[in-house]
Amino acid sequence: MNHAVLYVRDARRTAEFYRSVLDFTTVIEDAGGGFVFLRGPDSANHHDLALFTIGAQAGDSEAGRRTVGLYHIAWEVPTLAELAAVRERLTGAGALIGASDHGANKSLYARDPDGLEFEVMWLVPPRFWGTEEHEAIVRPLDLDGERARFAALIGGNS
Repeated sequence: MNHAVLYVRDARRTAEFYRSVLDFTTVIEDAGGGFVFLRGPDSANHHDLALFTIGAQAGDSEAGRRTVGLYHIAWEVPTLAELAAVRERLTGAGALIGASDHGANKSLYARDPDGLEFEVMWLVPPRFWGTEEHEAIVRPLDLDGERARFAALIGGNS
């Protein structure tokens, strides 16, 4: 995947959320607030997320409840330490709604200012997937325990 595009009530407000909570940076911003293009941290991509303003009157997304549509997008972080730091920022912003251990990845779930759900995840190195590569796993995430486990397995600041 190269980038995601979201319709939001106010592109500037939503961009500020992604900048302050996930360390995205602005690439292009429409002077009138019509759109903002953002790049994720450490990305070599032109933009990873584009936001288009559709106005305060826009209703909530009903995807998955009453309409088809996208459930969420996921942003990958390079280490479990970064996932822990994102957890703190999401919690501070009142955006964190869940956390799951999926075996092959460790995931946080949150909502942006428009209520659109997204995931921030760390991908377990493939050599540690084992049979979990082919399993649909959803169990509670013990992020501190996973950090200790992977620090022992791969060293460093996993």
